[in-house]
Amino acid sequence: MDSKSLADKLNEFPRARFAYLPSNIEHMKNLSSALGGPNIFIKRDDQIGLGIGGNKTRKLEFLLGDAISQGKKKVVTFGGPQSNHARQTVAAARKLGLEPVLFLFGEEPQEYTGNLLLDRLMDATIHFIPFESGSKRLEDAVADMKAEALSSPDVSEEDSYIIPVGGESPIGLLGYVGAALEIQQQMETKGLRLDYVVVAAGTGGTVAGLTAGFRLLGTNVKVIGIDVGALWKDFEPSIAASATSTAQQIDPGMTITRKDFILVEGFVGDGYAIPSKEGVEAIRLLARHEGIFLDPVYTGKGMAGLIGLARKGFFKPSDNVLFVHTGGVPALFAKGKEVLSLL
Repeated sequence: MDSKSLADKLNEFPRARFAYLPSNIEHMKNLSSALGGPNIFIKRDDQIGLGIGGNKTRKLEFLLGDAISQGKKKVVTFGGPQSNHARQTVAAARKLGLEPVLFLFGEEPQEYTGNLLLDRLMDATIHFIPFESGSKRLEDAVADMKAEALSSPDVSEEDSYIIPVGGESPIGLLGYVGAALEIQQQMETKGLRLDYVVVAAGTGGTVAGLTAGFRLLGTNVKVIGIDVGALWKDFEPSIAASATSTAQQIDPGMTITRKDFILVEGFVGDGYAIPSKEGVEAIRLLARHEGIFLDPVYTGKGMAGLIGLARKGFFKPSDNVLFVHTGGVPALFAKGKEVLSLL
């Protein structure tokens, strides 16, 4: 499918437009030189607007467009206390005059910092659902949270639009089909061949959406997801299923398998949302060489994966590799002491 055909297909879906697009692509010459290759580029989805930006903004354009088309008045979603998705959902809802309701796993903290502070400043309705890490997988906790949400007086099926954790639904992932189209067009404008796109994989939705987009375009670009949480059972099949469901909204005959993307493990550290030594090293390298800040939960660990692959010789020196900066910088302030202890 050519670029125009894909763009026309995406325009058929309801969409609330509030992102600053296209986001910039920058060549990180200093980091590339420090690693001895490959040629590393960064896509600044941390700068696409609303609530300090981040990749969920792309998904929310389609999700909230769908909510408005259904006449919903409230937006309900789920995540951890420092969820970037939750913060961006609240910002988008406020922008569009919808009421945001959050269900966050864990106990209510004594101090509101980072993303949670921003959620409070935007006056979101926030419920905390106790969750003991290690007692159940996150997908089971999310199912419990959804059941509790539906029983809450703040939520009703008539006026509430429920968004899955991370905005991961076939409708939401259309935002990253659009991102693949945008990336392809930008690289063509620069006269560059793109070999790999690397992104932090939390729920896996961004990996799925990008993979669906590049497959629909018929390119040879390979998406690499760096697992930053080790939270999900059968993660690769789940990503493939999500990518297939998303792509089939555009091309009903398309099937995407695990061979269409790469999932890299080994960069989680001590666990989800716990800063790792490799992640903090990556944050510091990018800050020192490029003046760009990453976060310790997602993008720091994602960049650690890219750097680790480069040091192991996975990439050829001549490869062009694009890292998608998915945002999340507020977590630096929430976890500053932990980050400093690992410098």
